[in-house]
Amino acid sequence: MGSTVDYRVNFTRFTNVINSELTTTKTTRHGQDPSTEEALPDVPLSGQAEVDQAVVAARAAFPAWSHKSWDERASHLHLLADAIEANQVEIRDLLIAECGKPVSTADMEVKYSIAHLRGTADLRIFDQTVEDTAERTAVVRYRSIGVGCVIVPWNWPLLIGIGKLGPGMLAGNTIIVKPSPFAPYALIKIAELGTKIFPPGVLQVLSGDESLGPLLTRHPGIDKVSFTGSTATGKRVAKTAGDTMKRVTLELGGNDAAIVLPDVNIAKVAPQISKLALLSAGQICMSIKRVYVHESIYEDFLTAMVDYIRDNLKHGPASDPDTFVGPVQNGVQHEKVLELYEAAEKEGWSVALGGLKERRKGKGFYLPPTIIDDPAEGSRIEVEEPFGPILPVMRWSDEDAIVRRANHMEAALGASVWSSDIAKATKLANRLEAGSIWVNTHFEIGPHMPFGGHKHSGLGMEWGVVGLKEWCNPQSFWTRKT
Repeated sequence: MGSTVDYRVNFTRFTNVINSELTTTKTTRHGQDPSTEEALPDVPLSGQAEVDQAVVAARAAFPAWSHKSWDERASHLHLLADAIEANQVEIRDLLIAECGKPVSTADMEVKYSIAHLRGTADLRIFDQTVEDTAERTAVVRYRSIGVGCVIVPWNWPLLIGIGKLGPGMLAGNTIIVKPSPFAPYALIKIAELGTKIFPPGVLQVLSGDESLGPLLTRHPGIDKVSFTGSTATGKRVAKTAGDTMKRVTLELGGNDAAIVLPDVNIAKVAPQISKLALLSAGQICMSIKRVYVHESIYEDFLTAMVDYIRDNLKHGPASDPDTFVGPVQNGVQHEKVLELYEAAEKEGWSVALGGLKERRKGKGFYLPPTIIDDPAEGSRIEVEEPFGPILPVMRWSDEDAIVRRANHMEAALGASVWSSDIAKATKLANRLEAGSIWVNTHFEIGPHMPFGGHKHSGLGMEWGVVGLKEWCNPQSFWTRKT
């Protein structure tokens, strides 16, 4: 089947996909290239009518899709991975244009997404027999929920979108994708490719503005919402979805800490942390947002970070193949992050690298890679998630105090500990409160491992068998034999 399918699509026209039909709306809107501020192609502006049509199609497709075997559904995911692979250059170029991702980062996102989809297809959930006697059996089963709505942010639209729609469909649900208004293009094409693979109504996409999300989350015909975005918006999603008792998974804001112990190899670890903090211009929910360095190596470590970023992590337009730190993705986010740069001057923070004085002139949502040197505990730059290329580096001396400081946040998505002594690092890492903990690394992810936040960073988990079960309703099944 895979060898005979023509996976070519038109990468100049962008539509909704409703019941395998490519449709648009009378009124349209468009995205903006963050590197140049130029307008991107028109996309539909969906409203209630389009939502109703998509829900009807998804509900009609659900019975047949949910009754397919796991292996049958998995084979469709592998075909979708084939389709993405066949168009990976074009999809990469969409990510460069709509997200301002440097070429290397966009390439990485496409390749990760393909691998993630294939890895997801290999996951399975099995019935669990918890009692089997002469009198009766008791079995825990996992049943498909129904129609799922996945709401995807603008920072990593392809990977996060694939990480939602893949498990959702594998578990037997039909899926409606709502991309971010700031970055709809790549996911529109994923759904269009899906028309060549999935039965009508199984995978659909609706493009719209900020009013589209509430239409979906309150719709009585949708059974599950998987949302990634800000904590404030996630709370609104939870409240709206609660009115119709939808199942909800929320992956929300983070403010990940990296704790550096005094025995690290500075020449090795400082570059690693620098890249992990500034990948995608710091616009990753699980990127390093706070760096705590032991006071005995603080000055040397800070200098190593500054030197490495200045000499190796080029800041510029996404089209430049040498760029590592591109623009902020959109004007709204640019203004939010710019406030922190302005606060550095107003509040007298010590700027070790970057700052407003190095801001690029001209078009594009650019902000320079910036390090704030040891701001006071509780400063805005420590407490707020910047979601941009600005990073506080702070000193610590007492282990109990730094654990308290790292944990003393509402956000609890991820955290890492860095040390040459694995046992010592693990002991400290065991005290940290977050959905993902790393030792001597950060932002390592995979389709076989769950991903999500604690505290105000989310509800539930995605990915892995743990996340796959969130796309199912558990069911107790009893049989009396006598």
